[in-house]
Amino acid sequence: MNHRITALFATVAALTFSAGAALAEDQAPAPATPAPAPAAAPAPPAPPSLMPAMTAPLSQNPAPMALDLGPLGSKVYITGAVTGLAYAQSNPVPGDHDSWGDLGNAQIFINKADGEFQYFIDIGAYSLPALGTLPYVKATSLTTNTYDVVPLAYAKWAPAALPGFSIQAGKLPTLIGDEYMYTFENSNIARGLVWGVEPLVSRGVQVNYATGPLTVNLAFTDGYYSNEYSTVSGALTYVVSPTDTVIFQAQGNTKKSLRNTSTTLPIYNNSQLYDLIWTHTMGSWSFTPYFQYTHAPAFAAAGWTKDTDTWAGALLATYTFDSKGMLAGWSLPMRAEYIAQSDGAGVGAPLYGPGTNAWSITATPTYTINRWFARAEVSYTGLGGGATGFGKDGSKKDQVRGMVELGVLF
Repeated sequence: MNHRITALFATVAALTFSAGAALAEDQAPAPATPAPAPAAAPAPPAPPSLMPAMTAPLSQNPAPMALDLGPLGSKVYITGAVTGLAYAQSNPVPGDHDSWGDLGNAQIFINKADGEFQYFIDIGAYSLPALGTLPYVKATSLTTNTYDVVPLAYAKWAPAALPGFSIQAGKLPTLIGDEYMYTFENSNIARGLVWGVEPLVSRGVQVNYATGPLTVNLAFTDGYYSNEYSTVSGALTYVVSPTDTVIFQAQGNTKKSLRNTSTTLPIYNNSQLYDLIWTHTMGSWSFTPYFQYTHAPAFAAAGWTKDTDTWAGALLATYTFDSKGMLAGWSLPMRAEYIAQSDGAGVGAPLYGPGTNAWSITATPTYTINRWFARAEVSYTGLGGGATGFGKDGSKKDQVRGMVELGVLF
């Protein structure tokens, strides 16, 4: 009996062991506890938006030098631009050259762009090549005769208790127009005909407010750098979608002024100016059409006895080639524009005389590599409506110009 019980227990144990082994073979082994992955190094924070503003294909240094200046800011960004340019042209106007080369920019930019107290300072020399009938002025002469070696400098207060609100005062960049002041800020080297009737730098105070897709700017300044504080300007910017932005701008003087300097022509300084700008991106393309209207009421004391109006339209477009193709680093900015003046103006009329018009076409192939860039430009400017102005005697009606610019944005 005992032998039978012992044999029974042995058989049950053997069957149990066999079943357990079979079950163990059918089950996947328990995974080993994985070792914790090493923590990824935190990405360095992107710098805030820095001045001066730029239009593609050129851009600010994405990794600018930052300094701790103690009470002046624990993170103050230092950037700059050094460029040289050369040009050759047909029918140079009196005082200009058939061909010429010059230092285009040698500038340092100081930005404190975060916190409640901010500031921007621009120091250096610059030239402002533009289409039309004015001769090119070399950088050293133009700097000292226009906005000096500190052309832009302002302080800004952005209170944390009022998100989206800020106020700034000093030497301010204009709110008007679609092309910026310096060559490297823009898609084309030379500024256009429409740019030629707009202010560049104004001294005064500006209030800004941004909420959602809307940004509002309002400024009280000296307009065309007249040192007479009587100009109100403003801009409304609305981001319609990720690919579309619409801007409306306006400026006007609150009183008449006889101020007349190299930067302050009375007929511009006493005018009302309106711009409507639309920017649209589509794949490799960017398009910016805009319309401009100016109105200068008659002002006999300043030299014109009838109301004067100008109408202008421009289209700026840029095609950026595939970043991985044979043309990586290349882009092709282009500009076409037209501007016309009413026939009611008297002496002191802007542009080329009453009832005249002008147009231009510009192409600027550009190559960028790291912080360096090189670009060439060809432009044609024509005059109509009886206007003349090109050539040594001012009798020619058109001009062809070729330009090159080499530079680094650090």
